[in-house]
Amino acid sequence: MTPPPARTTAERLKDTLYRLEHDVDVWVATAGPDGGAPHLVPLSFVWDGATVLIATPAESPTGRNLVTSGRARLGLGPTRDVIMIEGTVQAVPPQDLPEEDAEVFAGKTGFDPRQLATRYLYFRVVPHRVQAWREENELKGRELMRDGEWVGAR
Repeated sequence: MTPPPARTTAERLKDTLYRLEHDVDVWVATAGPDGGAPHLVPLSFVWDGATVLIATPAESPTGRNLVTSGRARLGLGPTRDVIMIEGTVQAVPPQDLPEEDAEVFAGKTGFDPRQLATRYLYFRVVPHRVQAWREENELKGRELMRDGEWVGAR
């Protein structure tokens, strides 16, 4: 199988931003404190142009890990069209999330944590590194964000 030609940085960035705006689910990887076991779960998300907003039960392994470490790694898309996002995390209790943000989250994901008996937290993931690639021919140049700044033209 011959892979398609490698995309330019501008094409990858455009494709990445499209996926962030239109996809609904992302894989969220966290680790326990002091080198604890890694944990991986799929969660619904909303991209606001600067951060990824997710929600999970406060007492779940993912919720505890996010609060404790303040870091996450996100994987978006299939293995042959992957976007990897590394970022810092800010926990936001539902009562502190702006109503508009909660409504956008519920509308896009079809899921409203505010309506559940289980205590949920929202988490804003602030990207510091973003990578995107499809095939081996895109491994070089896969970094689209470094130290919180987009690489190349936007």
